[in-house]
Amino acid sequence: MRAMLRRLDHVAIAVRDADQAIPYYRDVLGLPVVGDELAEEPGVRLVYLDAGNSLLQLVEPAREDGPVAEFLDQYGEGLHHVCFATDDMADAVARLDGTGQTRIFRGGRDRLACFLVERPNGVRVELTETYRSLGITVAESSPEGR
Repeated sequence: MRAMLRRLDHVAIAVRDADQAIPYYRDVLGLPVVGDELAEEPGVRLVYLDAGNSLLQLVEPAREDGPVAEFLDQYGEGLHHVCFATDDMADAVARLDGTGQTRIFRGGRDRLACFLVERPNGVRVELTETYRSLGITVAESSPEGR
């Protein structure tokens, strides 16, 4: 039987201003910026930093009425979600979503993605496809790549 989840894809940190946040992660921690894009549907700017075997994603709201802006108003800056890559989005959602309410959308790096409705241990979980990386590569032990 094939594994439902392939690997940890990224850890996302909600920030009010990615340009102000980047220097800490890039210059202090030494994580190179490997991508920067605007994801229209969720209304966010996504900055990707290579953390070795996964990515660190800075998530900045691109509009004031979006879910990340609401998150920042309620909780402030900090951990937003963890994201796992899957080879089969439909199967993973069917097996992990007990509510039937999970909505799949086109997310960052031109991949299908979704947030699970249930939050195990209070952690927001995203799933994303394992391909369509738009040239963003991360060092990893798997020969299959991203």
